Amino acid sequence: MKLLVIGSGGREHALVWKLAQSPHVTQMWCAPGNAGIQQEQTEKTKRPVECVNIGAEDLPGLLAFAQEKKPDLTVVGPDNPLALGIVDLFQRNGLRIWGPNQKAAQFESSKAFSQRFMEKYGIPTAAAGTFSDANEAKKFGVKLGGKCAVKVDGLALGKGVLICSSEGEVNKAIDDILVNKAFGEAGSRVVIQEFLEGTEISLHALCDGKTAKLFPAAQDHKRALDNDEGLNTGGMGAYSPAPFLNDSELKNVGEQILVPWLKGCAAEGIDFRGILYPGIILTKHGPKVLEFNARFGDPETQVYLTRLENDLVELLEASAGGTLDKTELGWSPLVSVCVVMASAGYPGSYTKGRPI
Repeated sequence: MKLLVIGSGGREHALVWKLAQSPHVTQMWCAPGNAGIQQEQTEKTKRPVECVNIGAEDLPGLLAFAQEKKPDLTVVGPDNPLALGIVDLFQRNGLRIWGPNQKAAQFESSKAFSQRFMEKYGIPTAAAGTFSDANEAKKFGVKLGGKCAVKVDGLALGKGVLICSSEGEVNKAIDDILVNKAFGEAGSRVVIQEFLEGTEISLHALCDGKTAKLFPAAQDHKRALDNDEGLNTGGMGAYSPAPFLNDSELKNVGEQILVPWLKGCAAEGIDFRGILYPGIILTKHGPKVLEFNARFGDPETQVYLTRLENDLVELLEASAGGTLDKTELGWSPLVSVCVVMASAGYPGSYTKGRPI
């Protein structure tokens, strides 16, 4: 079978690497891919993976390429094309694609949507408010004593969360987002969450619209510098399994989140077929969801796929086809670690295009 993978990061390299091992795969493209992905080849046919110079957000270009090459399945890596509706576009044109549709992708593309959903369906989360008016937002920040997370409502490449410890910091964060438009349209609203203390971990669940299969826990590290210092990034490293939850605890946490989430999706008519990635925090009052993502994490994907024992093609086919209830996931007991290399200055101003 022929596959098209969309994206260009370490996450997509890990996806290509794992997918290429499947005996089902005879040919693979990645758009736009990267230099590392070009080194991969399909295990069955020894055919190099071909990188295609089409951007992940160029939906007309991706559609035209898929209509010409006719991949049996397209696999979407990043969040932006999902939020733009690439799954809906491909499906309207009779092309098989894996990932949540635009309605389902709102779990990541709108933090305000996610927050309302969690509150409505009893998913444990932080106390929060959503605001488009800076003055009202600042009043809420005062109620929280200045200790809170100010979050851009839309997509911001993992950099739209500002942790504040004083009213001055809250006011500055609100002004940056709502008044100075530091994040553009993505920052037309902010979600302000109470600050929660505890241990943050990443959960992933593969979903097919009615069934969710939970992955082992992982932990990523978002601060740019050692000792948890510097700005938040999209992720500087990860490892799995995380030692903070044993198997029974993980199952319990998963049930507290996924059971009401699945019920809510059914009630709202959301057919979620893809990866749900809740970022959670383990507090003394139990687990709380900080945010939902609607795709594989980066760098979590790198540590998950090196441990996954299943054929990834078969899992994605089951997810897209609604047959996950017949599937069991298998995992290596070994620990997997990923460290991200980034140019000095990231995530602010930094040099691009340097050789690795």
